[in-house]
Amino acid sequence: MSKKNKPDTRGYVFSTDPGFSFEEEKEQPVTIITSQQPLKIILDTRHRAGKAVTLITGFVGSAPDLEALGKKLRNFCGTGGSAKDGEIIIQGDQRDRVLQWLQKNDYKKARKV
Repeated sequence: MSKKNKPDTRGYVFSTDPGFSFEEEKEQPVTIITSQQPLKIILDTRHRAGKAVTLITGFVGSAPDLEALGKKLRNFCGTGGSAKDGEIIIQGDQRDRVLQWLQKNDYKKARKV
């Protein structure tokens, strides 16, 4: 199937305009300073077969900054995890260690829920 006939998320299948492209300009969110980040640290077991994960929500900023913060937290805790959809997931109950790291690195509004 050629590029011209691939559907996208908006429902377009093809266009007769030779200069048409599916890409739309998206504005990148601005990452606010660390002391103003309203992060919440939650222990979550839903939809994970009973396994506990530490969930960090409330990050305001771009996806690369979220990925970088997630990588730093995973390295500090020595566990796996992921960062997507504005959330950071750290495997296991790491709430105390995550809060300790965030407060040490100037995330003043971070709190456990």
